[in-house]
Amino acid sequence: MPKADEAETQPDGAGLSFFRELLRTGEPAAPICPVLSFELTGAEHGSTEFTGSPDARFTNPGGVVHGGYLSVILSSAMSCAVHTTLDEGERYTTTNINLHLTRALMPDQGPIVATGVVVHRSKRGATAEGRIVDHEGRLIAHGTTTCIVIPAG
Repeated sequence: MPKADEAETQPDGAGLSFFRELLRTGEPAAPICPVLSFELTGAEHGSTEFTGSPDARFTNPGGVVHGGYLSVILSSAMSCAVHTTLDEGERYTTTNINLHLTRALMPDQGPIVATGVVVHRSKRGATAEGRIVDHEGRLIAHGTTTCIVIPAG
């Protein structure tokens, strides 16, 4: 996440305003968030942060947190980072997500934090990268996403 003084110099477009309002009200960023026990915990222009608490409901048959859970929270962080750059009326959709799992995560191992940062933004598209770390700062997963930007109108 950018430092507070850096964030203040960034434009506060419709996308960022949307996330700032969610943070102010505590509303979920998307309906899937409460279902999968993760929440928006930070947003600045070009970056977002989500915190999750995966428990045994989100494990695979081997008892490890399922990669699909990690994919959803990481995809959310990266694509919502793109969303913070949108102007009024613009929309986006993800066209590609790439995920690398680097460490097994056991349920109830403590909160995890997923961050997403825009790497490149043009009129018609954006790329972002993201990371998930555990409560000790160890890398659990990292990845990239590509989104198309749909102009207003």
